[in-house]
Amino acid sequence: MTGPRLGGCQCGAVRFSSSGPARALYACHCRECRKQSASAFGMSLVVPRDGLVLLRGTPRSWTRSTDSGRQLRCLFCGECGSRLWHEGAVGIAAVTLKAGALDEPVDFATAIHIWTDRKLPGVVIPPGAVQYPGEPPD
Repeated sequence: MTGPRLGGCQCGAVRFSSSGPARALYACHCRECRKQSASAFGMSLVVPRDGLVLLRGTPRSWTRSTDSGRQLRCLFCGECGSRLWHEGAVGIAAVTLKAGALDEPVDFATAIHIWTDRKLPGVVIPPGAVQYPGEPPD
């Protein structure tokens, strides 16, 4: 992809851009991602933190613990509730954009499937896809 990725919430109150190379696209099958996406899995695009620019609005956030014991700050639109991105601890050089918040679709063929030991019955992971039963290695 050339140029910045653009995205935002469902109602348009929050807009952002992200530049820099994406490190990975994750399809996460954990219970928390299923709940936040209200779907069979959550999709997160790992991008450089310093390339993320807020263009409009002020997202709200809340913080939760992860299975690994880390803290995860979850940013969302205070108007419509759309999840926008997640941030780890200060000093971590990447954030995970919620792929559905991007204006242009991501290529799902490249997704790395994580927490597959928690996937819903009947969900089929594409043959040859990289997958991990839990948290992927750093």
